Amino acid sequence: MRMSRLGLVVHTGRPEARDSARAVRAWCAEHAVQCTDIDVWHDGDRHSAREEVEAAGNPDLILTLGGDGTFLRGARVAAENNALVLGVDLGRVGFLTEVSASGVRAALNAVCEDRLRIDTRMLLALRASRRLEVPADLEAWVRYGRGPLLPPPQVRPDCQVDDEWGIPLDVTALNDVVLEKLSRDRQVSVGVYICGRLLASYSADALLVATPTGSTAYSFAAGGPVVSPRAEALVFTPVAPHMAFDRSVVTAPDEPVGLRILERSGPAAVSIDGQLRGVLDPGDWIGVYAAPRRLRAVRLGPMDFYGRLRERMNLTDAPAAVADGAPAPLWSLTTAAPGDLAHLALLTAPDGPSPIQ
Repeated sequence: MRMSRLGLVVHTGRPEARDSARAVRAWCAEHAVQCTDIDVWHDGDRHSAREEVEAAGNPDLILTLGGDGTFLRGARVAAENNALVLGVDLGRVGFLTEVSASGVRAALNAVCEDRLRIDTRMLLALRASRRLEVPADLEAWVRYGRGPLLPPPQVRPDCQVDDEWGIPLDVTALNDVVLEKLSRDRQVSVGVYICGRLLASYSADALLVATPTGSTAYSFAAGGPVVSPRAEALVFTPVAPHMAFDRSVVTAPDEPVGLRILERSGPAAVSIDGQLRGVLDPGDWIGVYAAPRRLRAVRLGPMDFYGRLRERMNLTDAPAAVADGAPAPLWSLTTAAPGDLAHLALLTAPDGPSPIQ
């Protein structure tokens, strides 16, 4: 691909991220690529994704240097501009990132030479009964020891707004949208709707709607299922519900999930990909659904999601199974798949680029 502008998102708290950023800037200087740092707040404030994209000159590629949290910051900006996003793994979990710090120059060369694959990921969009805002006193409490909050989401100018269908907010989520209680001694009471029909009324610490990508994040910690990031689904998971039905519900991508705060509930916070974006009162609601646009993530080789799942989650084998020794590969890892298996996603002999480490 022809790359003339690169946006750089750096976890500045990690020395290795700062070192990698210098290597990226040097590569950009050598290849006449404009490199702009984005999602920074040296001026004491944070900006919307649209403002950050415009300040970076509408980059062709967003490169993140950090862990999954840094990747989410970059994905928020990339989704706004339909840019590609590539994550360099400098974190502790690394489900979203693609290459190691030592391979960043080789990765940039591969992108410029079209030795890449584009992995599209589902994003979540949001409608609400009213605009999201964070009260000033709560913002001061949340900001303690952290950077400033993101600004309240704006209303999407390209969507219809009416009293019945709510306000379309200009925000997307790669991982999840969470509605959670604000007081430790009081759960939030919420009516949960799927396709506009009431599923159940929950009293819980939180309720979340995740993408397949986000199924290994907060949803997993709350007991939700692991879903392949290649799947098309929404995952609804209650957190510590005070009721017998505490299971996740997996819906089709065209089946939206609505969350209405009940009248006798306390207020609830709305978080999008881990960022507090607003507080709602009893009677308010949000509707979460698959966004019409998708994130375009760079892949430089086959994605071994299940190998990464085994490694990152420290999966261990049953003692009785270990007695049989290590299992052999099910299918060949060195030869091409036969014709009747060729259409499947198998980690066999690659016919494209090899992963860059």
